[in-house]
Amino acid sequence: MAKKQKTAEDFIHHLFIHMNDVDHFVIFSGLSLKQFISAVDPIKNLLLLKHHYEDGSFNMHTHFDFVPNENINQFVKKMDDSNGDLCWVDFGNEKDLNQLSPIEQAELLYISHKKEPIHSPFFSKLQNRYIYYSSENEKATKIYFRYLHDSEQLVSNLFNQLIKEKEGNGSFWRKKTKGTIPNLDPLILKAYRPFAKEGALLSLYKMEKPNNCYGVEIRTLSDYDYPDEVWDDLDVILKQNMDELIKIT
Repeated sequence: MAKKQKTAEDFIHHLFIHMNDVDHFVIFSGLSLKQFISAVDPIKNLLLLKHHYEDGSFNMHTHFDFVPNENINQFVKKMDDSNGDLCWVDFGNEKDLNQLSPIEQAELLYISHKKEPIHSPFFSKLQNRYIYYSSENEKATKIYFRYLHDSEQLVSNLFNQLIKEKEGNGSFWRKKTKGTIPNLDPLILKAYRPFAKEGALLSLYKMEKPNNCYGVEIRTLSDYDYPDEVWDDLDVILKQNMDELIKIT
């Protein structure tokens, strides 16, 4: 008996990744702002470079709005489902903003306009780990990582959280202890970085056998220049043989 072909709905989550390890950025599609904030180390503050958020604080020196740490959850809640482009950079504290030179402020504005830096995306005065730019129209999020391995930590944390949510949907007696919930190690993902550098679709699902095991199917999508096209062709892509399978136990 032929094995049933899985459709898009048979998976828990699909995530498109295209990594540029030279310039330290990754393009994602299928990643929300809420998922990003939940999957990375706590962020201190956000400097808003392009946005339509109305409740931000105002920095007099730079004339940029910013979101202090205690308001980040409120910011995420309001912005996660909103339309329009969003660009921000994390920073330590407001006194760091007050040290930015006119040239540095101009470079930040350039990033918000061109989605790329003039020189480095990382500012010594801000000590930022990320630059985040999402486009609703393009269904894509471009993130610069000071430490590129943070991108694999992000994906593993995202998938592990989705697995925990899936495992928690059973009855009280079926809930598993923390130690038995399958977990994806970011070091395993790093071994598949060559696929991410080509452009790849990662599809998470619960495997039928063995029990308590999840899989991530990897399909290289080097022919796709625009992430929104991936979602238009998703069912066709999933009919293609996977390039690799990561088992999460």
